[in-house]
Amino acid sequence: MRFDFRLNPIVDAGLSDIGDLVDLAAIAARNGATLIQYRDKNGSTRQMIAMAKSIKAALDGTGVPLVINDRVDVALASGADGVHLGADDMDAGTARRLLGPDAIIGLTVKTRADAERAGRAQASYACIGGVFETLSKQNPDPPVGLDGFRDLRERLRQLDPTLPVGAIAGIGLEQVRSVIDARADGVTVISAIFRAPDPADACRSFRRRVDDALSEVKR
Repeated sequence: MRFDFRLNPIVDAGLSDIGDLVDLAAIAARNGATLIQYRDKNGSTRQMIAMAKSIKAALDGTGVPLVINDRVDVALASGADGVHLGADDMDAGTARRLLGPDAIIGLTVKTRADAERAGRAQASYACIGGVFETLSKQNPDPPVGLDGFRDLRERLRQLDPTLPVGAIAGIGLEQVRSVIDARADGVTVISAIFRAPDPADACRSFRRRVDDALSEVKR
């Protein structure tokens, strides 16, 4: 399916202390998000399927697709639009066979080896990171930084010039222009939107900042 990677908020189970994930996803979808990802590293399969179905229902009518972090089985069972896979998850080719030709399949890229794999995979997009330090997720790997992002982005461009590539980790409004300058096609955000005093306003601000940066940066 066609999709837009400009602004990809993640509704993570760790956000449950500040609100219902379904409500948070709906707020983002109605205020500028172009893709929603649902992530739960510790939930049971039954819980995740129920939550994914509820989020998917809340997004109906918005035109914003839903992808599930890691779990192809949850994506299948819930009717989500696709899946986002890390290096240790199911390979993109198998996921494509299971989910079908129209599914959105995103891949995490942290290393040169990840870039080589993603650039040759049947992927819909790649997301490079973490670019900066983040408190949203325990990450044993050091940030790649903007220089590392540029290097991985260039390799992906060489392998698949049409593959949309995003940036994740530690991205606030003030970092948007720098990652777009480094040739990101969009950003993935958690805390800077959902832990803001007004998530709806934060989401709108991110969308404006991304749109402005994309319009000003020569691609």
